[in-house]
Amino acid sequence: AGGSRIVYRLSGTGTAGATLRVYIERYEADPGRHDIETQAALSDLIALSRDIAEIQARTGRSAPTVIT
Repeated sequence: AGGSRIVYRLSGTGTAGATLRVYIERYEADPGRHDIETQAALSDLIALSRDIAEIQARTGRSAPTVIT
């Protein structure tokens, strides 16, 4: 989507025990939508990020352990 980005970052010294961080951003020009809960507002991009990186297939995790 226009004004959006997904960034993947692998932290650690290898793949075993490493932390995969996924940063998702979207510009929202409509002030009336600024109070929407973050997970709901970004749900389409969250699903897209999981599909692109095949996160569940690669990690066995269906949900993140930390959301900030």
